[in-house]
Amino acid sequence: MAGKDHFNSGTSVLSRRRFVQGLAAGGVLLGTAALAGRVLAAQGAPSTGTAPVLHGSEFELVIEQQPVNYTGKVGTATTVNGSVPAPTLRWREGDTVTIRVVNRLQEPTSIHWHGIILPYDMDGVPGISFAGIPAGTTFTYQFKIVQSGTYWYHSHSGGQEQHGLYGAIVIEPANGEKIQADRDHVVLLSDWTDADPMALFAKLKVQSDYYNFNQPTVFDFLRDVSRDGLGAALDERRMWQQMRMNPTDLADLSAAALTFLCNGTTPAGNWTGLFQHGERLRLRFINGSANTFYDVRIPGLTLTVVQADGQDIEPVEVDEFRFGPGQTYDVLVTPTDDAYTLFAQTMDRTGYAHGTLAVAAGMSAPIPELDERLQLTMADMMGSMVMPVTPVRHASTEYGPGTDMRVDTPSIALNDPGIGLRDNGRRVLTLADLRTIGGPMDSRPAEREIELHMTGNMERYTWSFDGIEFGESTPIHFRQGERLRVILHNDTMMTHPMHLHGMWSELENPDGGFQARLHTIMVQPAQRISFLVTADAPGRWAWHCHLMFHMDAGMFREVIVA
Repeated sequence: MAGKDHFNSGTSVLSRRRFVQGLAAGGVLLGTAALAGRVLAAQGAPSTGTAPVLHGSEFELVIEQQPVNYTGKVGTATTVNGSVPAPTLRWREGDTVTIRVVNRLQEPTSIHWHGIILPYDMDGVPGISFAGIPAGTTFTYQFKIVQSGTYWYHSHSGGQEQHGLYGAIVIEPANGEKIQADRDHVVLLSDWTDADPMALFAKLKVQSDYYNFNQPTVFDFLRDVSRDGLGAALDERRMWQQMRMNPTDLADLSAAALTFLCNGTTPAGNWTGLFQHGERLRLRFINGSANTFYDVRIPGLTLTVVQADGQDIEPVEVDEFRFGPGQTYDVLVTPTDDAYTLFAQTMDRTGYAHGTLAVAAGMSAPIPELDERLQLTMADMMGSMVMPVTPVRHASTEYGPGTDMRVDTPSIALNDPGIGLRDNGRRVLTLADLRTIGGPMDSRPAEREIELHMTGNMERYTWSFDGIEFGESTPIHFRQGERLRVILHNDTMMTHPMHLHGMWSELENPDGGFQARLHTIMVQPAQRISFLVTADAPGRWAWHCHLMFHMDAGMFREVIVA
């Protein structure tokens, strides 16, 4: 394929490095003054800015298209008030906010307030909770803030989220902040593509591994033969071929298609968060990417995780955490040196976003090498089975041609950090480490259960629940006021960040006890997750994988609470 040939040409090392790093002066092209500032940045001055911050209870957000340049090629972004990321909105718990959204695009738009508990008609999902915002019109969102913490907002229309329509939300507790810090920084990670996102999606529909350049090689086979023996190595290759899958297919889009951003800044731009010696910093990490899982660490600093999805948790000290699109973690750090690298490598190890924490602008710290590229093993695909039992069977008789596998004995463990993070010499956060302070919001046991299998077909690039894509599905019904258990069973080889709108998902541990209150739950391959929901939000809600292309390809359902 021409794209792959070009990427692997004689200049591939230089081209890839330049692609991953981006432009030091990359971003929205606003005019002469902004361009002059970017010239200075290109000459070595780092980017210390973040998105504009808007305070109060009344806001106007103007959505339009503007030229941007992150990679050396001018593209078009979907901006909010001229900014990528969109402005950070700072609210206060107990207030009623009014947000007027002005659509200056030539197409409909929308804003979804991710993780915010609100009336369904303010949730911002076209075709589910409202009709969308037509071109040239203004829509007014208004709702009362009933929570605090770190959240975010983004478009739920087409590829607008991928092209810049996302921003942070910081909500101050009504009774004052319990988490004490001298300074805080929003760290909003995202992914940018110069291409039309729907063009990328079309390529994946034709060839699902189009952007996967970490294909198994003869050297991998020889390594496996040396380690496991010829027979075992051949058996494993045969099983992958029978499943029509690739053990390196960890991400739909790699650095071949994406540039990875920290607060809207390329790695070469070096976003810098300033601090003074002796300060305790609160870092509000948000994964606002459309298609990328990040593994985050700050070499030389212990990360004390104090919030997950905006909810206070019992503090846990780690060196690293993985999070997917939609998730947020609040972390405390206490720097002692002058500069530290904030390093967020992608799960497929093709690139990274990065920034710097420093006492002064212009400083930097060493950037780690990307970890070794990874491959799924049969152990990742078989759940709790033990080799050499075949881990999966084709599911065509049960779920139809929209699925290519089923896991019969999934893992229910919460203490697995996931592929590429196991036994890496660092302390890595897992779901088992998350313990929401205060326990469950509702002490009632579940009255009934709903189980859904997360399914897909990699050859066709289709994603679904129970083999049924959204366009062919019927709504899932929750009875208003009921307490129910939801079970998600991942029958695919990919990790899915699952987001239920409008209601909290209260994760259970393997013993059935309360673990954590979340709005987005990462479900690994061959894993079975259960959580409790109190159906206290009447209306129509979305429930989907937060990988944008998985949602677009069918892993989406409507939930009706009545």
